[in-house]
Amino acid sequence: MAGLLAAALTASLAVGCTTSDGPGDDGRGRERPSSGASESRVNGASVLAVKIDNVRAARPHTGLNAADIVYVEQVEAGLSRLLAVYAQKLPEVIGPVRSARESDLELLRQFNRPMLAFSGAQSKLLPLIDKAPLQAEPPEKATGAYFRGTDRPSPHNLYLRPGRLMSSAPGTSALTTGFRFGAAPAGGIPETSRTVRFPAARFTFTWSGSQDRWLVAMDGKAARTTDGQRVTAGTVVVQYVKVRRSAFHDSAGNYTPYTETVGAGRAAVLRDGHVYHVNWKRPTATDGTAFTTDDGRPMNFQHGQVWVVLAKAS
Repeated sequence: MAGLLAAALTASLAVGCTTSDGPGDDGRGRERPSSGASESRVNGASVLAVKIDNVRAARPHTGLNAADIVYVEQVEAGLSRLLAVYAQKLPEVIGPVRSARESDLELLRQFNRPMLAFSGAQSKLLPLIDKAPLQAEPPEKATGAYFRGTDRPSPHNLYLRPGRLMSSAPGTSALTTGFRFGAAPAGGIPETSRTVRFPAARFTFTWSGSQDRWLVAMDGKAARTTDGQRVTAGTVVVQYVKVRRSAFHDSAGNYTPYTETVGAGRAAVLRDGHVYHVNWKRPTATDGTAFTTDDGRPMNFQHGQVWVVLAKAS
């Protein structure tokens, strides 16, 4: 019986990656409005945001290539965690799912009552999550949507079946990030590789002309999903932000970094084998983030999955 159960769970994980990116333009972002906030708030469309574990023991991920946006955040001890946002595709399985952080609440305010899938949080943070304008869906609330896999030890084996939280993907109008998609502006500098370092994690993005995508590597190893496909991005944004100590800490006394995504600063946008040094601005938490060139023109992104690495400004 145990062997049959293990086989069933492994099959479920494999199915969960059937909607991952392929080479070239996958169409995501093609119908996306330049600013869909008002439309989204009228029609009630809500994205699904999933907090994904990203220590070495949690890899490879499942369902990550189906996300529209992948945010990379610093957490305790200099490690990283991912916040994947789904609007146009819902894979059958996503994970592994881990705990939320205070920074997520500010980051998610740009969406219309987003659904947040996560597994736990520090006890003093839970009341803030309950009060936030989002739909919290942890395992204790949505028991039928989560399961434990047998491919790795706990706590790195909790997976989500998103179809049990929402019947269908909400569509592009729910992506109220302010991102713009289209032809690249002039002024890009050729660049085929960029590494971003956290105190205890690093990400490298390498341009592949044959795939028209940036290939993602984590901690020096090519990132792949559980079905063996490479993790890729159409656009990579290295957004330099203020990272300060929050009031929360883990059981070992490590304080959680708080990543401020409201404000203004500089960013490096990678697309089409080039880097563009731009400005970012997000006036309030309910606004999306505008990226502009130094002469004030909007910075267009390439169609497809966007990675936003929230790096500490120097």
